[in-house]
Parts: sequence; structure tokens; C-alpha cells
Amino acid sequence: MKLAIDLSPEQADCLHERAKSLGVQPEELARAAVADLLTTPEDEFLAAAETVLQKNAELYRRLA
Repeated sequence: MKLAIDLSPEQADCLHERAKSLGVQPEELARAAVADLLTTPEDEFLAAAETVLQKNAELYRRLA
């Protein structure tokens, strides 16, 4: 499957720089990032999200 996404110039620059530092093509890095996202267990993601939400709860309350 081919997928096209639009990145801001800043995001594109960041992707290119990160890929360059890792010695891979930007497309390979993006493919690996998507693969990692899709294979990360949902429970692990939910635990990480809950930690972030708890850590920033006071900030979110103030911003509301």
C-alpha cells in the first residue's frame, strides 16, 4: 500500500535530519515509525498516555 502524507516544512526538515543522522532514507524512517506505531501493544500505549495525563493533570485543569 502506498500512502502520501503532507508534512509541514519544519516536520519535513526534522524527518530528513533524523534520517540522515541514522543513515537511512526519510521514507525508510517514516515506514519504520509507522510500523512501530502499529506493532506497539495497545496496553503499553494506554499506560504511557495515562502517565502523561496524570503528570500534566494540573496544567490541563488550569488551561481548561
